[in-house]
Amino acid sequence: MTGLRDWLGVDGFAWPWALLALLLPLLVRWLVAAPASREPALRVPWGERLRRIAGGGQVGAVARGFPWLAYIAWCLLCVAAARPLQLGAPVAPPQVGRDLMLAVDLSASMGEEDMELGGRLVDRLTAAKAVLADFLDRRVDDRVGLIVFGDRAYGLTPLTLDRDSVREQLAGSVVALAGRATAIGDAIALATKRLQRQPAGERVLILLTDGVNTAGTLDPQKAAGIARDNGIRVHAIAFGGAGGALSVLGFQLPMGGDEVDEAGLRRIAATTGGRFFRARDTEALAGIYAEIDRLEPIARQGAAVRPRIERYPWPLGAALLVGLLALAAGRRR
Repeated sequence: MTGLRDWLGVDGFAWPWALLALLLPLLVRWLVAAPASREPALRVPWGERLRRIAGGGQVGAVARGFPWLAYIAWCLLCVAAARPLQLGAPVAPPQVGRDLMLAVDLSASMGEEDMELGGRLVDRLTAAKAVLADFLDRRVDDRVGLIVFGDRAYGLTPLTLDRDSVREQLAGSVVALAGRATAIGDAIALATKRLQRQPAGERVLILLTDGVNTAGTLDPQKAAGIARDNGIRVHAIAFGGAGGALSVLGFQLPMGGDEVDEAGLRRIAATTGGRFFRARDTEALAGIYAEIDRLEPIARQGAAVRPRIERYPWPLGAALLVGLLALAAGRRR
């Protein structure tokens, strides 16, 4: 490629097979000039006289000479037909998207069956999975990571464009996988650690929980301050009803469980510049994720590409000029 650029000033050809036509005039001349037989098929008394006339006229000149100017014009036409290309300077086209970390509560209370999905009663985690799967389908240009938390916080998937792997890890999560308590502060701290190496302005954490902070080593408000200092916005979603419920033979009996810490989640969102949402059922949760999906995306540079510049006009113009010279030389003769 470098030698071709140094020799012809181009990086390649779009249709290199068109260069095979360079030999076509030589092949035609060879076929026409080849004698069919050494002995003439018909002898006439005036044959020698005709050959002398032909040898001294235009036919003989064409047979003896070769139209080099016309052949050069033909070669230039073949080069133009092959479409010579030159690679331009690398350009990084902008991409639209952001880095999203999803933190999902897997505490014991997420197993309470007080949500309706498709006309049937399901637990909170199942309803959250259905809504999150639809949310992931719409985040085409985002890199998404997944964190689950209970007694502690665990990272299931790093930031990735492979949303299918995130969806699979989410589908495989079960209640109490990370413990039965709720470590909200640790979840925020782990998300901050994963996001702080990413470009500023693109760092977002979506926190989904149905309880209060009952475990972990870091206070949620202190973790929110650390997230704010690292330019991370936290959108906090309080999910579930007020207190727990026990399903007995299809009837829901109140259990008087812990309510969602709405005040604490509001402070977390306000501290980091995010928003607080309250979802008491599946429909409300779906509306919240649809609203988050409409957040203004951030433009960032994508993979660098080198544009291809067409250079065929130059050999095409040269072919026209040389062809006119060949025509003028033929008329003088």
